[in-house]
Amino acid sequence: MAVVSRAKPRPSRKRGQSRERKRVRKANMDVAASHRSQALLLSVVDPEGAATIHRVVLKILQEVGVIVEHTAARKMLIQAGCQQKPDGYVRMPPDLVEHAISSVPDRIVLYDQNGNVRVDTSQSATSYCPGHNCVRTLDYQTGQLRPGTLEDIKRTAIVSDKLPNLDMVCALGYPTDVPAEDEAAETMRLMLEYCSKPAAILAHDELIQKRTLGLVADACGGWSNLADKPIILELMGPVSPLKLPDEFCTRLINCARWGIPVVCYSATFPGMSCPITTAGAIAQSSAEALAGIVIHQLTEPGSPVMSGSAVLPMDMRQADVAYGSPEYMLTGLGAADYFSSIGIPSWVGAGCSDSHDFDTQAAAEAGANLAIAALAKTSFVHNLGYLSGGRTGSIELLVLCDELIGWVTKMAAGCSVDDEAIAYEVVRRAAPDNSYLTDQHTQNRYLTENWLPNLFERSDSTAWLEQGGVDLRGRIRQKLDDLLS
Repeated sequence: MAVVSRAKPRPSRKRGQSRERKRVRKANMDVAASHRSQALLLSVVDPEGAATIHRVVLKILQEVGVIVEHTAARKMLIQAGCQQKPDGYVRMPPDLVEHAISSVPDRIVLYDQNGNVRVDTSQSATSYCPGHNCVRTLDYQTGQLRPGTLEDIKRTAIVSDKLPNLDMVCALGYPTDVPAEDEAAETMRLMLEYCSKPAAILAHDELIQKRTLGLVADACGGWSNLADKPIILELMGPVSPLKLPDEFCTRLINCARWGIPVVCYSATFPGMSCPITTAGAIAQSSAEALAGIVIHQLTEPGSPVMSGSAVLPMDMRQADVAYGSPEYMLTGLGAADYFSSIGIPSWVGAGCSDSHDFDTQAAAEAGANLAIAALAKTSFVHNLGYLSGGRTGSIELLVLCDELIGWVTKMAAGCSVDDEAIAYEVVRRAAPDNSYLTDQHTQNRYLTENWLPNLFERSDSTAWLEQGGVDLRGRIRQKLDDLLS
């Protein structure tokens, strides 16, 4: 386990420099709050490819089918026209699947605890959320890998609340210092107490679900308020290959009845529980997710649900998940393209790495997959802060992701070409005496036209050395100390 020494504190800056940093920070927060529209678009699957995937998805559900372990859900499907064959698989007719797709709302809106819209999947902007349920944490103060605690959940909630580019909160890990039966409720309590933003949760059974959502309902003033202005998004999915477990169906049906937004997605492993090819993995995982969505919409048509893909490519040399791989992004974004083609909002994972430490690899992988996710104009990006292929949570990486989101959001906005931006009058006015720097056009726009980092170094090397020569990890640790003080 890596142990990294703490960086020396920076010497205090002059008052003028401090004032300028505050102006930059406010400008960046204003840009983040505005949810700048995205102009650039990366597509992994074109419309023809999406149509082909859809035909195969319908064929999988009609001819292969899914195992439905939940008795009431299975009866509901049969009553709706599905057939259960002797092999136990329930076959779904295409018209039933299409009908379920048509009843899915085309947007999901999530609110903060003050009643303000924080996430709207219909907007031309991407929302960002930390990952969940890592089995260990990377201690930012010591550099040690260790089991997670309630204090780590609290820190994640505080940091998520204060970072301007994060739109949601999610527990990066499990607290091991409380009984197992209490960890979900205690995690939810801390997220509600220390973060006003909407939360993403993953309940593992009905008892945990009811207890956890009960806390959320109490915070909202009752179940009806929670449904009217949801501050929660529950994550759940089938089991590959093509199985809908009893507990999954129970929680899915509950959320449909309660009006709680759901992400119904399939986690699968190419070459182990689905085809190894990108298109094949997308088709099977999408069929599994849609099977769940059919049950969800039969229960309560129009109840909010979104989908996506958690296709987890394996490095076959050691049979381990590769979150930092290009295949992870290809399958995720390809699935997002497919779900967009059928009018269902979706999510992808990004801001994550396979590195075991917060190091150069972690920064490179998180930066690459965040940029790709932003350019793909994805509605919702999850899993920020993952290390070790999703087994380790890192709030250091979470802080870096916030900085990276500012960078990629600026990039994704593209280049505006209008009279104000083309600035002919500025050229006419300022060119003769080269007065661009003092021109009012520059003065009005210099804080917002260019992205200004809070963490990335741009100063002269001499000034940097005079300020202590603190590297990026050191600056992130200093910021965490400030956020958590």
